[in-house]
Amino acid sequence: MKKISRRKFNQSFLKGVGIASVATTLPAACAAGIGATDGKKLGVALVGLGGYSAGQLAPALQDTNHCYLAGIVTGTPEKEKIWADKYNIPKENIYNYENFDTIVKNNSIDIVYVVLPNSMHADFCIRAARAGKHVICEKPMAMNVEECDAIIAACKKAKVKLGMGYRLQSEPYTQEVKRMVREKTFGDIRYITAEAGYFSASNPNQWRLNKALSGGGALVNMGVYAIQSAIYGTGENPVSVSAQEFSTRPEYFKETDESIAAQFEFPRGIVGNIFTSHNVNVNSMYVGASKGWFELRPANSYGPLSGRRSDGTEIKFSHESQQKLQMDDFAQHIKEGTVNRAPGEMGKRDMIIVEAIYRSIREGGKKIPLDLGRMGIV
Repeated sequence: MKKISRRKFNQSFLKGVGIASVATTLPAACAAGIGATDGKKLGVALVGLGGYSAGQLAPALQDTNHCYLAGIVTGTPEKEKIWADKYNIPKENIYNYENFDTIVKNNSIDIVYVVLPNSMHADFCIRAARAGKHVICEKPMAMNVEECDAIIAACKKAKVKLGMGYRLQSEPYTQEVKRMVREKTFGDIRYITAEAGYFSASNPNQWRLNKALSGGGALVNMGVYAIQSAIYGTGENPVSVSAQEFSTRPEYFKETDESIAAQFEFPRGIVGNIFTSHNVNVNSMYVGASKGWFELRPANSYGPLSGRRSDGTEIKFSHESQQKLQMDDFAQHIKEGTVNRAPGEMGKRDMIIVEAIYRSIREGGKKIPLDLGRMGIV
């Protein structure tokens, strides 16, 4: 079998069939993999075996309590034996992009985790839902809001659960920030700043620099973390945003954004600033309140994280794999009906904000209103 490129298979969703029609014509999901409540571990199939799957998700799935690595989907035949041998994956649980839809017949796989280039998220999330599998979609959710709607509609029609790969929503530092905001530990929030970025070393062939595959640059990659921090650090969705883009390495970032700063306004007058980049290492959030402040630094790396408060208290928790916590949370949501910490609607909300930021940049930093209150997700 020859090597199959991701680009080759990134066509079936957007060619020949409109997004809206795909969402409205999905067949009812089969019974396989839905509603497992007998206490067994749920089987997870990773779709896409790049660095994040290999370095984070697969190792985490060796330590999870409510799910396990049951299968893989890859476009690179050479990886099949490597992963099968390393993780003891049976041959019948190994798929490629062409035969992926036959996963509908596999009762040992309950959850499909889509870890592909952004342009392939909608296609494989929808196909997974049609196969009756619960879905985790890595961030960003899709290339645009329209695709987000199609994914949500497909999962609802198939009656499967949908979660975002927002690992930080499951780790204790984020939950502590949410608690302090909710309980007004330091009074009313007045200001927040959040930064997320890294320096992209010379690798011009990486898919993140190809706009057709990524849909954007730093904003859709690291910027999602900064957006999330600004929201859970205030307990509110923003009502407007304005933004600016900065480019210092145009010869390298030819198609995608290098660095972006954005300013949020929130309903109660809170001011927020975010910064994201593929050209500088930044990793923090700071919340200023009427009676003090608190911060996380680092705030969005794989951990361990660290924080402190204006009263001299250190924010510190025992480190545990964020990916383990995230996937166990989602598995428990399926099995026991616990809260879905990162539902698909949260991914859609963030894409609405991303599109507004890009629009503001195109329009010279113009303030763009946001109508997110009705979504009810913070």
